[in-house]
Amino acid sequence: MMPTITKNIIIINLLFFFGGIVAESYGIDLSDYLGLHFFMADHFNVVQLFSYMFLHGGFSHLFFNMFAVWMFGQILEETWGPKRFLFYYIACGVGAGLIQEVVQFIEYEMTLSAYNSVNIGTAIIPNLNLMRTVGASGAVYAILLAFGMTYPNQSLFIFPLPFPIKAKFFVAGYALIELYSGFANNPNDNVAHFAHLGGMLFGLLFILYWKKKDRNGTTYF
Repeated sequence: MMPTITKNIIIINLLFFFGGIVAESYGIDLSDYLGLHFFMADHFNVVQLFSYMFLHGGFSHLFFNMFAVWMFGQILEETWGPKRFLFYYIACGVGAGLIQEVVQFIEYEMTLSAYNSVNIGTAIIPNLNLMRTVGASGAVYAILLAFGMTYPNQSLFIFPLPFPIKAKFFVAGYALIELYSGFANNPNDNVAHFAHLGGMLFGLLFILYWKKKDRNGTTYF
């Protein structure tokens, strides 16, 4: 039976996804309100640092994120307990959003600040409003990191590899791919690679902190 927090995370993401489809039929784009906007944009709201992780850019985006939550999240929840797992998921998702804001600020200062607006074909809009992030990937990458650190020698079968790979190598490989992709700066790549790395960074900090406290006999959550 799937643990409570893991199950509810998946259910809530599904509800937001199908709710977005219904809203779109009425001409409402939920990401305009709940997606994470650049903090200098008119549409930014601090609540978006939380709400953005429950929206997705399409069914495949949703499916692969929730598949990872189901596959690895329930194991971590059973290992850590529901309170610690829920805190970790939410906090790392917020942390990923913060890192994304920092990266967008750097990008803005280096390139976009020279332009006041952008012509998107149907309208001319302030370029600040073009920066918008959705998805649970930051929190999901934090889950992958936690699984790799908790069960480093667990063998995984990952398509299309014809052989099993240990969790620690799987996670390290993903991190290196994200790091390379982030600095490659492909203009056609709409993936927030540094948000993924940000989720992993915050996850690493939490895990190291908890290990230190638990080792000293102080257990939280």
